Amino acid sequence: MANSIDIYNKTFNIDGDITVNRLGYGAMRITGKGIWGPPEDKNESIRVLKRAVELGVNFIDTADSYGPYVSEELIAEALYPYPDGLVIATKGGLTRTGPDQWPVNAHPDHLKEALNGSLKRLKLEQIDLYQLHRIDPHVPAELTFEFLQLAQQSGKVKHIGLSEVSVDDIKDAEQYFKVVSVQNMYSVDNRKWEAVLNYCKEQDIAFIPWFPLNAGNVAAQDKLKTIADKYGATVH
Repeated sequence: MANSIDIYNKTFNIDGDITVNRLGYGAMRITGKGIWGPPEDKNESIRVLKRAVELGVNFIDTADSYGPYVSEELIAEALYPYPDGLVIATKGGLTRTGPDQWPVNAHPDHLKEALNGSLKRLKLEQIDLYQLHRIDPHVPAELTFEFLQLAQQSGKVKHIGLSEVSVDDIKDAEQYFKVVSVQNMYSVDNRKWEAVLNYCKEQDIAFIPWFPLNAGNVAAQDKLKTIADKYGATVH
């Protein structure tokens, strides 16, 4: 099996050559309010990143649009040179025009600029996992997929993932490259993408839920408290 995913294991393996701990760190909120500009306390953001790695996080998820650019820059400042085994996954396909604004742009011209910028900001020659942030409804999907295919063939990207996609989207993309991960909104009280989760499990595709705690406002608090009490943990 290419991706070993077991709810009883603390790690999972992506496509046979990347093993990460199951609890990763999403680096969107180390930026300013509205995911716009620098954080109010840059030193605190740096400390959070370093502490996450100290506690065993070896998978950090970010994107060029977080800030924009701020999240990637902080990650490099805090952690470069990266410790062995640390995987920095980033994304391209959304732009930032202001606080809480997320215009989609997955045109190859934009993705080329985004990818090259991410490589420079993260101080990497190759990104282990590059994810398409969104499929652009205004750009033929095959153009986007062809760009990602070429980026992988050129060595700038090792593995490719998708975000906010349907099962059909995954199947379409796999005509161009192997999809090793899918990052969709999912939580204990948001099961919109249950079919995608099941498909990923069947196909050994890593599933990365985003917004898993609804920014701390998960509706199913009672259910989570039962689990938390069992393991002597807090709800969050």
